[in-house]
This record gives sequence, C-alpha cells and structure tokens, in this order.
Amino acid sequence: MNVPSLLLAGGRWRCCPVPLGSFFFQALHNSCCRKKSTAPKKIIPYVDFFDENTKESEKALDKLFSSEQQASILHVLNTASNKELEAFRLLRGRKSINIVEHREKFGPFQNLESLMHVPLFQYKTTVQVCNSILNPQTGGKKKSQENRLLRKLIKPEIGRERLQAVKSIVSIVSGTRRIAWAHLDRKLAVLDWQQSECCRLVKGTYLSSVYLEEISSVISKMPKADLYVLEKTGPSFQNSSLFPILLHFHIMEAMLFALLNKTFAQDGHHQVLSMNRNAVGKHFELMIGDTRTSGKEVVKQLLSESVLKEEPRVFFPPDKIIRYRQLFSSTEQKRVEELYDSLLQAIAFYELAVFKTES
Repeated sequence: MNVPSLLLAGGRWRCCPVPLGSFFFQALHNSCCRKKSTAPKKIIPYVDFFDENTKESEKALDKLFSSEQQASILHVLNTASNKELEAFRLLRGRKSINIVEHREKFGPFQNLESLMHVPLFQYKTTVQVCNSILNPQTGGKKKSQENRLLRKLIKPEIGRERLQAVKSIVSIVSGTRRIAWAHLDRKLAVLDWQQSECCRLVKGTYLSSVYLEEISSVISKMPKADLYVLEKTGPSFQNSSLFPILLHFHIMEAMLFALLNKTFAQDGHHQVLSMNRNAVGKHFELMIGDTRTSGKEVVKQLLSESVLKEEPRVFFPPDKIIRYRQLFSSTEQKRVEELYDSLLQAIAFYELAVFKTES
C-alpha cells in the first residue's frame, strides 16, 4: 500500500505514492503517533553552564581589584550605614537597604564575590559599585549642586572662602514703617537685636534726601560685621496697585547696598548680600503654598529653648536674655514681623549658606 507524498516538481508541489515499508513513512509515523507522556517532562536548564559562568564571574572580581582595594571596599560595605551608603550614587534606594539587610542576616561580607548574593547585584553592577567606592565622584556633583542652591539663596555670588571666614553678620529686614536687624556670630549667639521706626519713608513723594537721612540714621546704630544680609522681597509687578510699595523696597535695598558697601570701590568685595525670603520661610516651615506666615511662634520657641536647654539652637547671652524677652513681650501684640524675620534670616543664613559650605 502506498500513501501520497508531496514532492516539488517544476516549482509546484505534486502528490507521489510512498511505500508503507519505506524509511520515510516509518519516520513520519513515529513523529505523528508518538505516545503522550502521563506527566510533562521538566525542562532542565543548563545548570552546570550557569554555575560555571557565575564562578568565573566571581573569580574575575579578584583579578580586577588588588588586595588593598578589596579591603577598602569591604570596609565600606561592612561598616557604612544606610545613609552613608546612599552617598554613592549607584547605591541609592533599595540597593543600600539590601546591603544592610544582607549584612545583618548573614554577617559581614567576607569577599567581593559575596556581594553578588545580594538582591539587585549582578556581576556588572558589582563591578560598578566597587569602582564607585574606590573612586567616589559624588563630591564634584554635590559641590556643583550646592553652588546652584547657594546662587538661588543669596545674591550677588560670594566665594566659599569668604563664607567660611565669616565671624559675624548683621541681618536686616525692612518694612514700610521700620527697619529691624539682628547681629549674630558664627556660634549663633545673638549679640544685638532691635528695630528702628522710619515713619517718614512712605509718606510724600519718595524724596531721596528723606531716604538718605532715615537710613543713614539707622545704619549709625548698627554694629559692624563681616557681612550684611538683606531680605530680598517685593510684591509682584503684575499687581499695579502695589507699585508704590515695590518702589519703596527697591529704594531701601539700593540705599543699604550703597551705604553699607563702604570698601567696594577699593577691593571690589560685596559686604552686602540679598537673601531669598521664601528660602528662609521654607527652612523654618513657615510656607503655606507660596505665602509665608508669621515667624513669631518660632522666635518665641527659640527664646524659651535658650533658657531651658543646655545646647539651644540659638544662644541668647544671659545678660541680654531678659531684655530680649521684654522686647518680644512688648511687641507680641503688634505686627512687628520685621523684628522676627531679621533673627530668623540670620539663623537661616548661617545654617544654609555658611555651615553647609564647611561640610
């Protein structure tokens, strides 16, 4: 008996008889009529091949790093906290957590190969992490980021060396009726804190002579300092009804810059800086959306901590604390935000601009 078979002839398939006993028929029968297995056969992966590759990768780590380098890497992996590990860009997020958890569960890493047993760590990742620990490049990026933040915080730009050399500053906040200032040293000790009324400034036609007389009188009362920090603020240009107040703030700022920068003509160094008002508000969590709220309660708390705590955030000298508390009490029922803001601005300047450049 023959069965039809398809053969290609002249570019077309045609049917040809195939004998039952032929080899072709037997092969066709075996492939089509093979008995089904009662249980599906498990696919066995190439375990030997995989293990061999893994072992080769692990051995390659030994060749990439010297014994001294391995010791340095292992020291970091075995001693660094989660936050310290996150200082390395490649270890941010879950990777640093996995390292700490693996270390707590299985003990210190004995060799670099053991790092590959941590979740999210394969050979390539492990090599990159080891290189980043030996040659951290986060410093340059961190410094660049800090410089950008510093430029947004204070203007004009000032060198880190000058910031780190600052011994004391006078923080000045102007309003429509008064000017307040706070004199703090780098230990955050309050050396002077007061305000002066300037009732003639927003009256009349903004006479330059009146501004000069009023501001010169206020400056004569201010102590000397390495830097003078002004609050940079002002209503939006879009609200034309507030233009007179905006003009007032600009005149005040220009006058203070000119009168306090006494040595600028000789050395070209700015002694007067403007500080972003909202940055100070964010530092003390005083912002609600884009609006800054009163700093009165924060100042009240700082005064209390100076008496109650051994190491307060701000130090009010004992011989002046009574006077400052009386000053605060006498103005608590009034809206003297300039007085509160001058102190908060001085603290924020040290904590955001001075101390961070030293770390």
